[in-house]
Amino acid sequence: MPSSIRRALASIVALIVAVSATVVTSVPGPADAAPTGDLLGPLGTRGERIVDEHGRTVLIHGVNNVDKQAPYIQPGDGLTLTARDAKDLARQGFNAVRLGISFDGLMPTRGRVDTAYVDRVVDVVDTLAAEGIRTLLDNHQDGLSSVWGGNGFPSWSIKARPSKLEPNPGFPLYYIMPSMNLAWDEVWTNRYGVLDHLGTALAALTSALKGHRGVMGVELLNEPWPGTAAPTCFPFGCPVFDRQYQRAMEKLTRYVRGADARMPVYWEPNVTWNQLMPSNLGRSTIRSSNVVFAPHDYCIASQLAIYLGLPEEFRALCTPQHDLTWRHLDDFRARTGRPALVTEFGDGDPTVLNSTLTRADSRRVGWMYWHYSSRYTGSTVGSDPLAGEAGRLLVRTYPQATAGRPESLSFDATTGAFDYTYRPDRSVSAPTVVYVSSRHYPRGYTVRVDGGTHRVTSDGRLLISADGTSPVRVRVTAK
Repeated sequence: MPSSIRRALASIVALIVAVSATVVTSVPGPADAAPTGDLLGPLGTRGERIVDEHGRTVLIHGVNNVDKQAPYIQPGDGLTLTARDAKDLARQGFNAVRLGISFDGLMPTRGRVDTAYVDRVVDVVDTLAAEGIRTLLDNHQDGLSSVWGGNGFPSWSIKARPSKLEPNPGFPLYYIMPSMNLAWDEVWTNRYGVLDHLGTALAALTSALKGHRGVMGVELLNEPWPGTAAPTCFPFGCPVFDRQYQRAMEKLTRYVRGADARMPVYWEPNVTWNQLMPSNLGRSTIRSSNVVFAPHDYCIASQLAIYLGLPEEFRALCTPQHDLTWRHLDDFRARTGRPALVTEFGDGDPTVLNSTLTRADSRRVGWMYWHYSSRYTGSTVGSDPLAGEAGRLLVRTYPQATAGRPESLSFDATTGAFDYTYRPDRSVSAPTVVYVSSRHYPRGYTVRVDGGTHRVTSDGRLLISADGTSPVRVRVTAK
């Protein structure tokens, strides 16, 4: 064979090999059809990852929907999510909702669970699941109870009361009220059985939802306050209180697991986390499986501007605070080997929003945005909570399920450039699924896959299959 022909054949072989390792496809803009329900199913944990029933790493991009006022979760009330809201959220790539539930709603009278309220919760969970959206059940409180003008715990469950001369400064400063701190002590000591009543209520809800494919877990308590131990949390955190708090979480976990042994539970750090303090959860061994760390990421300066009218220029302090918060999150994961999900963050300032989003991407940590209310009241269509700059940042191209271990992730909300690398797990037969943003590619996009192949579904998602065990890199760029 002449050398010129041999060289030509060698070039062709090299080209074939290169093409098999790198696939570049030009794709028109993604369709608006909502994803199907094939990404549902039970979740669990594997080391620092949340995984689905196929063993894929799941990344959550979700929103909060929390009803804090009785009678709670009433379709058509302008807050509770409807089937049309679920379609809108799924079309924009959101795969989870943190649905606020209330101890006060679950057990409005001592020892009796309100089954009608439970049924309404189940209906919302199933409505979201029909569009491929999972639900995290968030046992929500702010200010402990209506006794202090807050919400969450029924008044019958707490014996402490404010004195007639005790001023109430309202949210968030009512947490410094002496009477509220004494009431929180009742919770942590379980002095009058309040944790047992709460555990019974959560178990009843868990039992009602057992087998419903849309349930992703139960968050045991939103923003728990340390009570009279709060001063010990500053300036370096409060390991003594956190040991007591962890025992409370373990007790509630046992109640939930008595109703469903596999139900994931989400533990928040005590709320001084939001005031820059680290969490000491996990200093003693967390014995339960399927426990996810559920911190929030708020900037104090920005929140004070919102709630107390401080100058917005103080938001310049947000970057160093975010850096500290995420170092604390990194410390928890390194110490415990458990996964994390940021279950609340949100701000009217796009820079503050983006600060959370970019830090979450760099760590491959999921998040749930505060807040999303229904757009639909009867036949009336309200404003889109994700319109404008907030929507441009929150609606992102991202890997919803990965057949392997994520290694790097970035998304540029200005250009739409997406870059993702993962190390495939050949024992996982289901494909990697990437949602392609419905907002960032008006003229279509180009996909490049190194180390694998892909196809595009009718709803615009990418399904990636690895060629081998080498890292797979997926890049999406706007045309």
